Amino acid sequence: MEAGKLDRRISIVGKFATGQFDEWNNPIMADDQSIRVWAQRTDLSDAERVRAQQVGATITTRFLIRYSSQVRNVDPTYRVEFEDRTYDISAVKEVGFREGLEITATARAEKEQT
Repeated sequence: MEAGKLDRRISIVGKFATGQFDEWNNPIMADDQSIRVWAQRTDLSDAERVRAQQVGATITTRFLIRYSSQVRNVDPTYRVEFEDRTYDISAVKEVGFREGLEITATARAEKEQT
């Protein structure tokens, strides 16, 4: 994985292991923690749907990140935040043997108002 292609800074938000374990040796998870990682971003598609006389546009994006112990448990219960958009993760695939993770995520095409 080429470092030069990982040119976007994203936040992955979800429950992350604290490094501590409970009495049954299960990892203790922290609620809604965020980690920032470098990623390569590729827009895959955009779509516009009309439902109940409302128009909704979405964009599907693929993020490629390095594999690490911090991100090894990322799954569709997590979210990606990038450039004022919140992406819902739909799929996570391992690239190579612990080389990277490929995250496919979808967001509303309109940016959130802050």
